[in-house]
Amino acid sequence: MTLRIDISGLPSERLRFAASPLAELTAMLHLLAEPGHHPHLAGWAGDVWAGLRPELAERLREAEFLWRSSQADFLIPARPRPTLAEELDDVDRIDDETYVTAALVTTCGSSRFHSAGPSPSPPSPSSPPSPLTDARARERALDLAQARGGRQEAFAERLLADPAAVRARVRQTLEQCAEAFFDAAWAGVAVRLATDLRLKNDLLRHQGIAAALASVSGAVTLAPDGDCIVVDKLQDKSTAAHGTGVTFIPSVFGRPHLVAVHAPGWHPVVQYPVAEPSPSEPVPLETVSLRLEALAHPVRLRLLRTLARGPHTTGELAHTWELSPPEVSRHLAVLRRAGLLTARRHGRYVRYTLNLPDLTALGTDLLAAVLR
Repeated sequence: MTLRIDISGLPSERLRFAASPLAELTAMLHLLAEPGHHPHLAGWAGDVWAGLRPELAERLREAEFLWRSSQADFLIPARPRPTLAEELDDVDRIDDETYVTAALVTTCGSSRFHSAGPSPSPPSPSSPPSPLTDARARERALDLAQARGGRQEAFAERLLADPAAVRARVRQTLEQCAEAFFDAAWAGVAVRLATDLRLKNDLLRHQGIAAALASVSGAVTLAPDGDCIVVDKLQDKSTAAHGTGVTFIPSVFGRPHLVAVHAPGWHPVVQYPVAEPSPSEPVPLETVSLRLEALAHPVRLRLLRTLARGPHTTGELAHTWELSPPEVSRHLAVLRRAGLLTARRHGRYVRYTLNLPDLTALGTDLLAAVLR
């Protein structure tokens, strides 16, 4: 299960290592929304929440679907700029169709809303109908958002009704985050990011692509033929970097996640952690055996990877992995018996949630693989 980025014929200078203020702010926002993914920074997250003005805290909750389970593609720039303001200006230049589609992917949890990425070309005749202009596509988007929860539904409704207003409000929210906590945090991590970038660019210049990729993560390698970057993710996807290049963005606050932008039309981007987590404390052998047995099936591992992004229903998991609901139910039952999942009813939906502390007890390698 990998993400493969085709770089055949790509000059080495098209492999870029650069820091991005917007990508690091996005990593911070994800941390604030999911502190359980980042126990080493839980104290920082608690301090930030305690110091936020109530209005800004509510703004973060209403738009958290852009960064909580996964990050909207436009929040991980392919061409990083020196300042957050410049990167937000680039986001403003994205057309409504592309922006809304990317936002719906993270809000609704469905890849069927992927657009062709930021491009001046009009959609092709074979492109799926846009929820901005097609009533049935809009209804489908709202149905999927409703299944995720009331806040997701409300956000999707606002986004489809008035994209310009939502976009302006999201930018204002990010600018307020800069004043509230990001500017101070960015000043503290900028030196670490610059040090990492010097190392990566020196390796790229003197030892080549393979050495530079090896320093990014053990989960990022160059294929033997040199024509493909292979990212170890619990998914089978592919994209191409022809003419655009690949951008690698270091992150301090994103650890242990390895985030990849790979939707068709978007320039491939990989945001990687600058440091690895320290080993976790051992847990009882009986507990380890029970849980490893539950994870000894590739389908259950894939389901767990999806649930690490946030609560899902049986139907959503079946749609994501093209499985039958009964088959998904059987695998979920095994994971629940191992204590790795919690089920909770929300109206007419039963949503399954990953028990992250219990997964963490199995070891940092597994945790990092699932959270990538």
